[in-house]
Parts: sequence; C-alpha cells; structure tokens
Amino acid sequence: MLESVEALLAEHAELEASLADPAVIGDPDRLREVNRRYAELTPVVAAQRELDLAVGDLEAARELAAEDAAFAAEIPALEESVAAGEDRLRRLLIPRDPDDDRDVILEIKAGEGGEESALFAGDLLRMYLRHAEKRGWSTRLLDATESDLGGYKDVRVAVGAKGSAEPGTAPWARLKYEGGVHRVQRVPVTESQGRIHTSAAGVWVMPDVGDVVEVEIDPNDLKIDVYRSSGPGGQSVNTTDSAVRITHLPTGVVVSCQNEKSQLQNKESAMRVLRARLHQMAMDEAAAEAKEARASQVRTVDRSERIRTYNFPENRISDHRTGFKANRLDAVLDGDLDAVVDSAVQADEEARLAALAGDGE
Repeated sequence: MLESVEALLAEHAELEASLADPAVIGDPDRLREVNRRYAELTPVVAAQRELDLAVGDLEAARELAAEDAAFAAEIPALEESVAAGEDRLRRLLIPRDPDDDRDVILEIKAGEGGEESALFAGDLLRMYLRHAEKRGWSTRLLDATESDLGGYKDVRVAVGAKGSAEPGTAPWARLKYEGGVHRVQRVPVTESQGRIHTSAAGVWVMPDVGDVVEVEIDPNDLKIDVYRSSGPGGQSVNTTDSAVRITHLPTGVVVSCQNEKSQLQNKESAMRVLRARLHQMAMDEAAAEAKEARASQVRTVDRSERIRTYNFPENRISDHRTGFKANRLDAVLDGDLDAVVDSAVQADEEARLAALAGDGE
C-alpha cells in the first residue's frame, strides 16, 4: 500500500504543477483532464497527511508515556485514530470504476403484475426524480410508454450532475447499484377485496457515454425506421412521422424514441441510448470474462438479481444484497435513497477490499 500511495502523491504533485503550466491552461481538454485527475487524487493526499499526523501523535505519546501517565492514557484513542486513518486510506486506494464520473441513462420497465406493475414503475420513476432533485442533479425524460391507469410500461430518463461532481458523487457512482428487479408488496388499486399482491419492475442503469470515441458505431450497422408517435406529447403526436426506431444489426439491440417533437431530436436521443447500451454490454462482457478467470471475484451489481422489496403494509424497504432494512418506505419513495445506496456502496467496497487482500496473499 505504501508504494501505491507514494506513486499517487508524486502524481498529485506533478498535476498541481501542471495546473500552473501555461501550455495546460491554454488547452481546455488537457486542463479538464488534469483537473479531473487532480480532484480524484486530492482525497488520497488528504487522507495520507491525516494518517501521518495521527501516526506522529501516537509515536510521541508512546515515547512520553514512560514519563507522564497522561500520555499513556491517550494511546488507545490515538491507536483507534491510526486504524481509522489506515482504513480510510485503504478504501480510497480501491481501484475506481472508470465510469464513476459519468452521468446515467436509467430505464424502468414494468414486469410481472400487469397494470399494478406499471403503476409501481411510475412510483420508481418518481422516486428517482425526487432523489435527483435532492442531490442537485438534472433529469430529462427521453422516452416513455404510459399505461392505461397512469403508470409506465417503460420509461427512460437521463440523469446528469450539474458541473463537476466530487469523486464518488456523480450519478453513475451512486445509481449503478439500482440495476435489477424491484419487487413491491401492496394492495393494488385494482384489487376489490383488499388482498396484498406482489408484482415487480425492472431497473436498468447505464453510464451515459455521450459522443465518446470509445463507442464506435458504424452507420452501415444501423437500421433506422421512422413512424408516427402515439400517446401524450402535443401537436406532433399522431400527425407526423417523428418517432425513430434504431436497430443495431450486429447485436440486435433496438432503441426507440418518440417524446421529442422532431425526428432529428428523437434520433439523437435514440443514438445516445444506443451508445450507452453498447458501452454497458462491453462492460458486462468484460466483467463476465474476469469472473470466469477468477472465480473468487465478487460482483455486487447484477442486473438479473432481485435486489429489493418494497413492502407497503409494513412501510418497510429491504435490500436483499446488503441486508439493509428500514421501516421508512414512504421517505425512500419520496427520494430519500442515500442510506439504501450507501449500504450498497459499502458492500461493494468490502468486496473490493477482500479481492485486494486475496491478491496480496
């Protein structure tokens, strides 16, 4: 760990010098990259400095303890400070997800349960929109298919940070743990005898890669269809062929968008989602290969996994991956998701720490 920290401290010092370099200042792209990396490393530098101070205080107390009992009494607390500092530094040294600074595209699809599932999908959408509002993120509805009772058969929304997000606080760093099957237990509005039903909705979270060059799409691999949009949306609905459906022939991925007023806008939104899906597929394939190569690897985010249950009669939310439970479902559905997400972040960190410890054996 010491060698790793020293290399990062040296890199941080070089980046700090670069921020005063006129050549870097005059290159917006380079300056943006230097600032991003500098922000990533700053918490590591701060943690190392705090640890150095704690170690120094502990060593001084041990030296003086033989002469003054007051210093001996401070040793246990100082040892705890050193241990806490070492743990914080270890967590900061966990290899970061390269997409953690990205925004996300979030999809919600109704599953088993018919109309009740579509209503639950609407509840989940509101939960994420309220959560984004609480965290100061922007949201934009990309596409939606509404159900007869006001829910959603499927809905797609872009969530973005405003300005540069601190490490670990960008939408992907937080919302990537939301992918999976969400189950609800409650009395549906369509139930006349008051019986509790169980239904589910699926959530898929993808990094929004925008126009990044890593996701190359050959125009010859695309089949683009236009059609007349349907549902709510204003004068353009049912009057012009503004809706767009794009099929990526090599993978079979199909993306459609109809919420924008013009065909061009819908095509741009559809391409944005397509790039995100292809990027996510590449990530999943790489993770699957790594898992096969090393059976002990733990992957916290599994989109096929039933991750959470929302129990309305008991006002309880339960995350099946982390063991998190709380009788405050109403607050969570109103966007207060931080405690739930924090439990997933902590579980992921523990898994990564365990993997690092295994590599060091």
